[in-house]
Amino acid sequence: MKKLKNIPDFKNDEEEAEFWDTHSTTDYIDWSKAEKTIFPNLKLSTESISMRLPAPLLAHIKSQANEKGVPYQSLMKVYLSEKVDEQLKLSLHR
Repeated sequence: MKKLKNIPDFKNDEEEAEFWDTHSTTDYIDWSKAEKTIFPNLKLSTESISMRLPAPLLAHIKSQANEKGVPYQSLMKVYLSEKVDEQLKLSLHR
């Protein structure tokens, strides 16, 4: 079994972030003992944006949202999330 290093004390979050940007957690943490944890009250932070879409595209999204019985903004979030996930998976396989 690999001997793990001690995680240093950090003065602030920025110092800690800089440390982890240049060090592997596997030198400090035995991930084989990690357990899955659920944070039921964790809320994702959101940010409001303004976005211009071609009118026909927005009309199609609104129509699809209406068929599904959901707000069109929610459907747009789902579509964006799916596309971003797809692109991330592609970039990981390169």
